[in-house]
Amino acid sequence: MAESILNDLMQQLQGGGIGEISKTLGLNDDQVSSVVTAAMPALMGAFSRNAGSQSGADALFGALAGKHSGSILGDVVGALAGGKNADTGILKHAFGAKQSGVEQALSAGSGVDMASVGKIMAMVAPLVMGALGKAQRTQGLDASGTAAMIQQEGRVAQQQAPQAMDMLGKLLDADGDGDVMDDLGKLGSSLLGSFLK
Repeated sequence: MAESILNDLMQQLQGGGIGEISKTLGLNDDQVSSVVTAAMPALMGAFSRNAGSQSGADALFGALAGKHSGSILGDVVGALAGGKNADTGILKHAFGAKQSGVEQALSAGSGVDMASVGKIMAMVAPLVMGALGKAQRTQGLDASGTAAMIQQEGRVAQQQAPQAMDMLGKLLDADGDGDVMDDLGKLGSSLLGSFLK
């Protein structure tokens, strides 16, 4: 698996973060790990798409330069404790009206209920933003450089799971009905299969 911000973050989560989420939500580690492993690439894919527009790139740059500077990564387990840093706003910005569709896909693929999937995504989203913010800060990136970095991370996710990320793109582009919604279970399973290798 190619080195990437997501892979580094997943390694950090394996050091106790997964267990903290499990304890908070009353799930087992395998359930949480399956959702996290698919949710983080989905988030990065959505961020990458958003970074493709000037307004989206500017919004991401501002968020990373401000609230999401990376300090949250200093204590990943502590940051996850009790879900105190969960941020549903990030999910709304990332997925827009398709948020419930993405949650449904990950629920279908993992067997974890949608409500718990949403909570897990809200808990890990600030960590993904923090990891991007840390990279932005350490590399001294401006808005365009930040957008390029995020899009590169999106390409890494695409390379690791092309079928899954293509389906994610179709879901985010869809008008909410038709065959795409029938593919939600396939999307979840494909994401899980690709990133649990």
